[in-house]
Amino acid sequence: MARTIHTNTKRGIALVSSLTIAGLALAGCAGGSGDSGEESGDTLKLWHYEGADSAMGKAWAEAIDIFEEETGATVEFEEKSFEQIQKTASQVLDTDAAPDLMEFNKGNATAGFLASTGLITDISGAVDEYGWADKLAPSLQTTAKYSEDGVMGGDTWYGIPNYGEFVGVYYNKDAFAAAGLEIPTTYDEFVDVLDAFVAQGVTPLAEAGAEYPLGQLWYQLALSSADRQFVNDYQLYENPVDWQGDEITSATETLQEYVDKGYIASDVSSIKAEDAGVAFINGTAPIFVSGSWWYGRFVSEATGFDWTMTAFPGADLSLGSSGNLWVVPENASNKELAYEFIDITMRPEIQAIIGNNGGVPVAADPADITDEKSAELIATFNGILDDDGLSFYPDWPAPGFYDVIVQELQGLVTGVQDVETTNANLGEQYDEGTAEFR
Repeated sequence: MARTIHTNTKRGIALVSSLTIAGLALAGCAGGSGDSGEESGDTLKLWHYEGADSAMGKAWAEAIDIFEEETGATVEFEEKSFEQIQKTASQVLDTDAAPDLMEFNKGNATAGFLASTGLITDISGAVDEYGWADKLAPSLQTTAKYSEDGVMGGDTWYGIPNYGEFVGVYYNKDAFAAAGLEIPTTYDEFVDVLDAFVAQGVTPLAEAGAEYPLGQLWYQLALSSADRQFVNDYQLYENPVDWQGDEITSATETLQEYVDKGYIASDVSSIKAEDAGVAFINGTAPIFVSGSWWYGRFVSEATGFDWTMTAFPGADLSLGSSGNLWVVPENASNKELAYEFIDITMRPEIQAIIGNNGGVPVAADPADITDEKSAELIATFNGILDDDGLSFYPDWPAPGFYDVIVQELQGLVTGVQDVETTNANLGEQYDEGTAEFR
């Protein structure tokens, strides 16, 4: 799966995605004729952009069958792409052509924008009626609830996610065994492992400074010494972020040390995410800090050795979030049918399809997950949820901040600038980009 780059944009500008998503073109499979003479009460107009062979695509296809059988209504499913929905939503949703239910990206610039402009429905009543809040951990609820200004973490429900994602650590178990090492369970053990591999002439961490992985490692290092209030300040603008404070200074200093000590390749600034992932797949690097979106690919391609994935050792907080949201347009003709469909996607049998096909369900019964690797992934995710550990992504708070993080960390690891300058530059761009929300 290609990595989704999360970048929020100010509410006042046009709703244009800065995300890059590969392979999400939707295979058409319309159910129902869409005849204008058909009674609107018997038809649910549904848009989503998951591929037919993806975990969510398979799960939602089954949900459509169940919905039609149980309700007697027809699902009219139109072929859309991620880009089509992102770029046209603010225009289409303000007309009678709006669907009854659609998948939409979470975040301030996307679902938050639609919420603040009245284009999607406050579904708080349906959340109470169906008990969806009981199935979603607090950190998953954050991306589904928005303030009147469209900032996530508000009091009003505007969407429901039914899958998630997170960043952890992938370990090549065969490489560890050959080196006489154990998978670390604490941060000190993690550093000891890094030192041991370097002593054996191995660069232990697959990393990429030309794209997202290095920034995610940097944010994880900050989270390792942070608490939930730091996350709320950084992501939800509750208080000013101290860019020379302990959390960020420790992260930036530690990242520099990782390069200086040989934990990360000296040319990391020019390496892309694909290169880092392939370095793990081919066994060149025994450790990779990245997201659950790699998991299915590793199952298919990293077959020459045994491997595992855990949460970052010693940290209570992890990068991650809910998946995209089901949202109900304000102009939807059949909101009650939309709520019934959402509820079906939250059922254990549908959640199990997501889980057994490489996805990360939010409300699956562990007993329903029959694939061993999938069960391992979901158990790790559930452990993070149990600790209220999902802490979103470092580039989310400010427009264009993804590129800023990449550039500034490149300057750090190449020695062009020191820790203090890196933090100051990051803070200046963050403050400028979040000014309207604070």
